[in-house]
Amino acid sequence: MLSVATIFVMVLTISLVTSFFLLQGISNSLISSLEEKVDVSVYFKKDAPEEEITKIEDELLRIPEVKNIDYISRQQALDTFVEKHKDDAQMMESLKEIGENPFFASLNIKAWQANQYEAVSNFFENSTSKDILEKIDYFQRKPLIDKVFSISSFLKKFGIGAAIVLGILAVLVTFNTIKLAIFNHREEISVMRLVGASNWFIRGPFIVQGMISSLLSILITLVIFIPLSYFLSPKLTIIVPDFNLFAFLVSNFGTLLLLQILVGIGIGFFSSLIAIRRYLQV
Repeated sequence: MLSVATIFVMVLTISLVTSFFLLQGISNSLISSLEEKVDVSVYFKKDAPEEEITKIEDELLRIPEVKNIDYISRQQALDTFVEKHKDDAQMMESLKEIGENPFFASLNIKAWQANQYEAVSNFFENSTSKDILEKIDYFQRKPLIDKVFSISSFLKKFGIGAAIVLGILAVLVTFNTIKLAIFNHREEISVMRLVGASNWFIRGPFIVQGMISSLLSILITLVIFIPLSYFLSPKLTIIVPDFNLFAFLVSNFGTLLLLQILVGIGIGFFSSLIAIRRYLQV
């Protein structure tokens, strides 16, 4: 019964680690999705020469803060609008009444970090091509940009904190399990001492027991999580459309298995060793 209890506790511990690994995949996908939606658009006047816009794009790409740039011509902007509203008769009629292309050419700029968009805005403030600019939407989007990257930073810090807490809990749980095992086998230990058994002869079984329990726990955890991730994947796509939990688990199975082995056997071995040195006086 003690062995069953030990395996049960280890399954819980490794399940927590596995859950954290999968949650990290979900949060990273969510962060990437949020960051991909954040950019700054620079709009140019209708008579701005395309060559001048291309020149500005090349200058921007030399700025370290800039990740990538998408150029959208006036015609592309018009085509996108027509495709989006082709079934809206009122919108199409309004566009027809204008009689010309009302859209501006633009550059959609993505930076690496939220605080780097201000550097992009400053580039245009000091640019000699200011006279062909219609507007920069940085200040309108700044609250959204700061909010998105604040969420991203929080999720990353939370992940690191959760990993540390899980590691401490796993050590404490295994430590106390081995302590209980030593207490339960105190009579056998006394007999082995009386017949002159060496220190490692007495300590060895507890360490091996901890490692075997870890291996069985890893196997049980995989049996639980593989079908669970398969059934949860369709439901998670509602929240995170670009993330497939089962595909993530399969593609990262080797990394996950290595993590489980390191956590399971590593924590089992070292916690057993610490507990034995403290509570098994041999």
